[in-house]
Amino acid sequence: MQGYKGRTELRRIYDSADFLAIRTAIFPVGQVRRFPYFCAMLLFRFLFKDAFRALISPTGRTFLWLLLVYGGRKRFSRQLVRFSRYQLEVPDALSFVWQYKEIYTDELYYFKPGSSQPVIIDCGANIGMSVTYFRERYPQARIITFEADPVIGKILQQNLQTNGISGVEVVNKAVWTDDQGVSFGSEAADSSSIFSTETKNIVPSVRLRDYLLRESRIDLLKIDIEGAETAVLEDCRDVLNRVNHLFVEFHSYIGHPQTLATVMTILEEAGFRYYLDTNQHRRRSPFIDFRYPGSAVMDLQLNIHAWREN
Repeated sequence: MQGYKGRTELRRIYDSADFLAIRTAIFPVGQVRRFPYFCAMLLFRFLFKDAFRALISPTGRTFLWLLLVYGGRKRFSRQLVRFSRYQLEVPDALSFVWQYKEIYTDELYYFKPGSSQPVIIDCGANIGMSVTYFRERYPQARIITFEADPVIGKILQQNLQTNGISGVEVVNKAVWTDDQGVSFGSEAADSSSIFSTETKNIVPSVRLRDYLLRESRIDLLKIDIEGAETAVLEDCRDVLNRVNHLFVEFHSYIGHPQTLATVMTILEEAGFRYYLDTNQHRRRSPFIDFRYPGSAVMDLQLNIHAWREN
């Protein structure tokens, strides 16, 4: 009965003079009467797009549940979280929730491998969410991970051990252009960077180019290294022909040169097709407020997917 009353009220709104004026202004006369039937869901999806996308998938519903359970937890405090069959230690619960959304709900790293044993190089593995995803999606994959932050690197290794995830090479060093170490600022959660405003220390580094040269084919190269991506890609530009799928999280830091054009030139010269996207939802024009939402040091962040046409 309640559902019938709801539909009756909806019909009353649709047939009101004010709403009829809106329908007439938007649609040709012959289509006005069809508005309630094909636009109700469309309007819902437009007004509540993120909620709609979350509700129609199991991982989306899990994301909403995680947001409800962990979203209000104290920021930047180490604690245990659970999802699916996993238990993870995290340095910040809210960052974990958004990582789950990007990795599991949005599946930013999904690709079709060229063999049953793909090679995945994960630069910036953080606490291991990407690794749990890769092991689920590609059980026979050979996975090499890098994490620059010494504290986060220990959490990563502990999380893999706790959850019985084996066969992963963990390198607790920064991905860089040489193996002489790099100045690095450790911050809570997932924002440690060579551009950090925190006190910096020299951390051990590896030259990514050396690792790429060891492989005849890399099915996925993921680079999420908080601002070091341009320098690393420049150093690797002549060996990117070994990479079939490439994900780059691009960062632009206020007060430093913007290098997006350099990155795109490298990808084009290496023969990649690419797609750029952002989760940067601004409330004001960049002419007025150019800072990246939630960050005092960045003015742009992009997700770049690059692949080869076979």
